[in-house]
Amino acid sequence: MPRTTMAIGSLLTIMGMIAYIATAFASWTARIPAILGLTIVIYGLVALVRPKVGLILALVVSVLGMLGTSMNVMQLGELFAGSAERPAAAITSALTSILLIIYVIAGIRALTTVRGRSDIEPSNDEA
Repeated sequence: MPRTTMAIGSLLTIMGMIAYIATAFASWTARIPAILGLTIVIYGLVALVRPKVGLILALVVSVLGMLGTSMNVMQLGELFAGSAERPAAAITSALTSILLIIYVIAGIRALTTVRGRSDIEPSNDEA
């Protein structure tokens, strides 16, 4: 799961930088996915040493990110109607929210399936 955490964080970081460039460097809020992504990558690195701690911290950031992006996700109807005030923000927030939802679901599954174990990664033992 630490590799998955770092992959999701990297995707968010790349998406945030693309959004910032696409908005012609006009708004720092376009970098919010990148900030979330960098934070998740850092917790992914923590998860390499302390898997449960790193995963739980990354999940907390992810849930907060989902809550934070939900305001712009609600504007998707306006985006499809063509009356969105900030279409780039709505698109970026929707993509961020989708990635974070997928990550939270995968992270919770990982935590619940390895409750008694000390590592989050599945073992390579063949039984």
